[in-house]
Formats: sequence, structure tokens, C-alpha cells
Amino acid sequence: MSNFYPMNAFPNEVSPEWLNKADNAWQLTAAAMVGLQSVPGLVILYGSMVKKKWAVNSAFMAFYAFAAVLICWVLFAHNLAFGKKLIPIVGEINQALTPKQLMHQFKPGSGYYVPNADYVFYQFAFAAITVILLGGSLLGRMKFYAWMLFVPLWLTFSYTVGAFTIWGNGFLQTNRIIDFSGGYVIHLSSGIAGFTAAYWVGPRNSQDRQHFPPNNILHMLAGAGFLWMGWTGFNGGSPLAAGTITSLAVLNTHICTATSLLVWLSLDMIFYKKSSVIGAIQGMITGLVCITPGAGIVQSWAALIMGALSGSIPWYTMMVLHKKSAFFQSVDDTLGVFHTHAVAGLLGGLLSGIFAETNLLRMFYMQDNYGPGLLCSIGENKISSGLRQMSYQILGALFITVWNVIVTSVICVLISRVVNLRMDEKDLLIGDDAVHGEEAYALWGDGERDPPPLWFRTPRMPALFRRH
Repeated sequence: MSNFYPMNAFPNEVSPEWLNKADNAWQLTAAAMVGLQSVPGLVILYGSMVKKKWAVNSAFMAFYAFAAVLICWVLFAHNLAFGKKLIPIVGEINQALTPKQLMHQFKPGSGYYVPNADYVFYQFAFAAITVILLGGSLLGRMKFYAWMLFVPLWLTFSYTVGAFTIWGNGFLQTNRIIDFSGGYVIHLSSGIAGFTAAYWVGPRNSQDRQHFPPNNILHMLAGAGFLWMGWTGFNGGSPLAAGTITSLAVLNTHICTATSLLVWLSLDMIFYKKSSVIGAIQGMITGLVCITPGAGIVQSWAALIMGALSGSIPWYTMMVLHKKSAFFQSVDDTLGVFHTHAVAGLLGGLLSGIFAETNLLRMFYMQDNYGPGLLCSIGENKISSGLRQMSYQILGALFITVWNVIVTSVICVLISRVVNLRMDEKDLLIGDDAVHGEEAYALWGDGERDPPPLWFRTPRMPALFRRH
């Protein structure tokens, strides 16, 4: 019989019996899509969404963070977030580099048929985008040396705790909190931490804060496109299988996102009489963030409602409340990450606790003790279970918020003892050229130094050998 089939059709060392090749292929694809959201997605978006003089610095902050997080992740952070429990909020420190760990089945006997390496890579991409999203609050003034220190410290002491607590084996996971793909772990934490860090770093130069136009709208749309399409893998990869929950999660993701974008755009047109590209991108982001904690465990009609709310509530907090509140005005959150990620992530987590369906929760978690959502509990005459689930969602939001405020503040204070968090006023006036010696655009001599650096100068022959 084996003569009729190719050799790789049968289990072997490269393709063990437990491996589902379809799931493996999808998981690697999903992880790569999440990585592409950061590089080049957020690199392009940040580099184009800021003032011209900050394009290089903003893009490079994202680029650096992606590389730094990967090394930290495989050396120690992955097991802090997903290893054996050390205490109820963090795992044991260990590396994730050995073939014995990476090439074996992820959680044998739990219904997953992919290797550990898939999960390490997928969760790295989540960790990287969280840090990069946080950086959106700090663009245009944070000293790059301070950012280089901040990234590994925040990943180690803040992100891993949130991930272990909700997704690992921490106390919130034990209490069956619902967070399908990171509404709390990724978005609430990045929004709160970004806002907190922005407070400690201080505001941009006054001229920049008053006038900070994007330097390339078309590139903004390109970066936003990477972000939107990449979310197919962001939410579609969470089930770790190419199954029906994955399909539902992907569809719900795009339904909520499109609805949120259109609602935000409509509000801009109603109140400001103009259709704003920046506004449309903000609405897109809030829709993506809001559906993340519930993508595969709510029905598609609920995704429509979540999209309508994510396009309106963060719009109100950003466009109305932010401008009226002295508290919000006192903190310079460059790209409004608090509104697009903290507010939308909190909203999504609470709505997931309301709309979560019992059968979908069972299919995703492969357990019967999650949920039901509050709305579903009314129909099933289990209102106490629904209220209990909502209490877990609120508890999770409070923990992530308080932890990130405290830890981010401590990290910023410690770094400030080593290097200034904020650039010098002279560097703030100049921008990229002062920080990196480079500029984003050098057309018709713009961006050239006088005199040019030595490595750009054309060597000149001694006068003795010149032709006269």
C-alpha cells in the first residue's frame, strides 16, 4: 500500500503522528500575518502619521522594538508568560530555544495538534505589537536610548504578567475570564501603559503639539491596510486550528471593523462636515480592538453591535471628552492610544462578557465552565452565571489597569535615573536629523548636511595629479 503514496504521507520524525499539517500551516500563516502588522504595518503607519521631522524616529522605534522583543521572548519572556506557575501572576523564568521544547506537541492531550514552536512565534508577534502600540503614545519626544531600555523592562515586568494571568495559568484564567485574542492582554494594557508613560515622559515641543500634521496620507492608508488585513491572523490564529471557530472569528473581525469605520466616518461628517482619512483609520482601529476579546465567541449580529459602539464611544472620548477634560489635556498621548486601545479594549472585554455564546465558548475553550455571557444567561435562565462572568470581566480590567499604571510608572522612574526620558529642547526642534542623523525625505537637497558627512564626500586627488 505504501508504494502508492509519497513518503511524507506517513508519520515520521519530521511529521509526527500528532501533527495536523493543515493546522500547522494555518498557524504559521496567522503568526506571520500578526508579525506583518508590526513590520512593516505599524512601521509605515507611525512613520507617515507623524510630522515630517519625526518620520524616521517614529518608524524606527517600532522597528527596534520588534527585534528587541523577539530576543527577550525566546530567552526568558515566553516562559514567564506561559511556563509553569511560579506565583499566581507569573510563570517560571526559562528559555524557549531547545528542540525538545519547540518541536514537541503543544499541550498534548488538550486537542491542539501544532508544535510548541508555532505557539512561541505566534505569542511573540502578540508581545511585539503590544509594545509597539504602546509606543504610539510617546512619539515625537521620547529619547531613543530611554526607549531601548523601556522595551525589555516593560515586556518583562508588565506584559508577561498580564499574559500569564489571563492566558497562562494565573488567577484570572482560573476564574474563567474571557479574552479571545487580547482585548485586555494586548490593547487595554498598551493603552493604559502608553498613557502612563506619556505622563512621565512629558509633552512634545509646544509647536509640535499644536501643529502635528501627518507627512504622508497615502502611506498611512497602506500601513492601516497591513493592520486591518493582518488582523485576520491576529484573531484567526487564537484557536490554534483551522476550524469553524477560526472562520467565525475572521468574519466577525471584518464585520466589526467595517461597521466601526463607517460609524466613526459618519460622526466626523455630521459634526465636522468633512470625511477625515485619519478619522476613518481611527475608527478601523477601534473596531479591530473591540472585536478582539470576543471574535470567535459571539454571533455576527453581535459583531455589528460591537462595531457600532466601538465607532461611537471611543469617538466621543477622543473628539469630545478629551478636549474638555483638563486631565486628558495634561497628558500628551501622541496618537491617542488611550482612546483607540484602552477604551476600545475595555469596551470589547465588557461586551464579550455580555454577548458570549455558551456553545461557542465550549468549542473554543474545549471546556464547559466558561460563561455564559450575560445576554445568553437570561435566555438559559442562568442569570447568576452571567453576572458572575461579568464580574470576572470587570475584575480583569481593573487588574490590568492598576498593574500597568504601577509597573509602567516604576519603570519610567528607574530609567529616568539612568538617562533622560525626554529629548533635549534643541533635539525636539530639529527632529530626526538630530536624533539619527537621517531624514525621511531628501528631495532637491532637502535633508543634506553642510558639509556632508565624510562617508558621503567624493575623494579628491592631490593637486599634483590633477589635470589642469
